[in-house]
Amino acid sequence: MRSINRIGVFTSGGDSPGMNAAIRAIMRKASVYDLHVYGIQRGYEGMIDGDIRRLEDDDVRNIIHHGGTFIRSARSQRFLQSEHRKTAFENLKAFDIDALVAIGGNGTFAGSLVFSKEFDMPTMGLPGTIDNDLYGTDFTIGFDTAVNTAVEAVDKIRDTADSHNRLFVIEVMGRNSGYIALHTAISSGASAFIIPEEPCSMEELADQVKKALRRKKLFGLIISAEGNHLGNGYVIQDGLKQYFPEQDIRVTVIGHLQRGGAPSAADRMLAARLGYAAVEGLMEGKKNVMAGIVHDKVVFTPFEECIKKDKKPAHDRIELARILGM
Repeated sequence: MRSINRIGVFTSGGDSPGMNAAIRAIMRKASVYDLHVYGIQRGYEGMIDGDIRRLEDDDVRNIIHHGGTFIRSARSQRFLQSEHRKTAFENLKAFDIDALVAIGGNGTFAGSLVFSKEFDMPTMGLPGTIDNDLYGTDFTIGFDTAVNTAVEAVDKIRDTADSHNRLFVIEVMGRNSGYIALHTAISSGASAFIIPEEPCSMEELADQVKKALRRKKLFGLIISAEGNHLGNGYVIQDGLKQYFPEQDIRVTVIGHLQRGGAPSAADRMLAARLGYAAVEGLMEGKKNVMAGIVHDKVVFTPFEECIKKDKKPAHDRIELARILGM
């Protein structure tokens, strides 16, 4: 088994609540093995620029409840080029870093896979994305908080929708995944939902709304995933006006509010378990895998599978949302 003495940790791509809690767990577990942990600022960009420093206990003290990522994050076009990856590797070796923990999503793991193959750098991935779209884990770090934020916003919109008998189209994040929209729809009692995994026409969407209105419901909430096939909230608003010309239809885009804020207890727990597992996995010789939780057990899934395999909401969850919205 390869000897590991220094671990580099970085967050890449979109930030998600719980990333700080994951870094804290990595630090705590690393101290058990007397390992040094180095924070790589701004993801792959900082790796290329040599923006790396050793993390101390004070860096992770009192951060478990903070959103965002204190070592910052970024998306890097430069890392797609081999010469910049070589520079990144040379910078890591200058700090005698033996292994990496990459916290992020698909793009992060794709970059790590190429990098580890080129330079034989053992890498452990942690699923840090609000989208919950990574194969190999039931939930990703930040998803639960993002849903809670969306539901809180929808609850407030419900008050004004009820007061004015309005129909609201509420657009939530999730990229090409409908998990946030689906969980938000169920948890907020929405009349209808639109997700990329379950295509529907404008007519079918209008039918869902009509069913709710038949129950003498004077307002309606439609939760729309940003990656759906019909278009953004304003496109959907225009389409629905053809079916409900007398209805006052409004649009709310929750947007990046879903990425911020203190992580929920569930996300803190998930981040803690996975940060702990990341160090343990590296010390056991695992590499180029993502640590995840499936059926409440830690599992390690190769990056290739995390990147290539689809993770779609279960059919019964979709049916639940549809029945409860009737």
